[in-house]
Amino acid sequence: MTLFHAIVLGLVQGLGEFLPISSSAHLILVPWAFGWPDPGLSFDVALHVGTLAAVAWYFRREWVRLARAAVTLASSGGGGRARTADERLVIFLVIATVPGAIGGKLLEHAAEAAFRAPLLI
Repeated sequence: MTLFHAIVLGLVQGLGEFLPISSSAHLILVPWAFGWPDPGLSFDVALHVGTLAAVAWYFRREWVRLARAAVTLASSGGGGRARTADERLVIFLVIATVPGAIGGKLLEHAAEAAFRAPLLI
């Protein structure tokens, strides 16, 4: 992969992340459409980590607020009862993460190969 390819794919990732489209799919379709070599899963993950860092920085105040709410929930002897909207949001985020974690673990190896096929995307 050339530096030009990396820059183009970085731009695709950055622009596609905030649109209601799959930026992961575009990271596979762009090289396929232009006949470039597949940069591989490691490159895709590196781009996603960069996006995660940018989004985490942008929402840092919200993350701090939610972290404080999580600590309050964990340290209160109230049996996990939420008293504030932030504490409820923490509970909902934990609950919403469970199905994704289970699905990711069950489909880990199949998804790596199957979801990188341009015709499937």
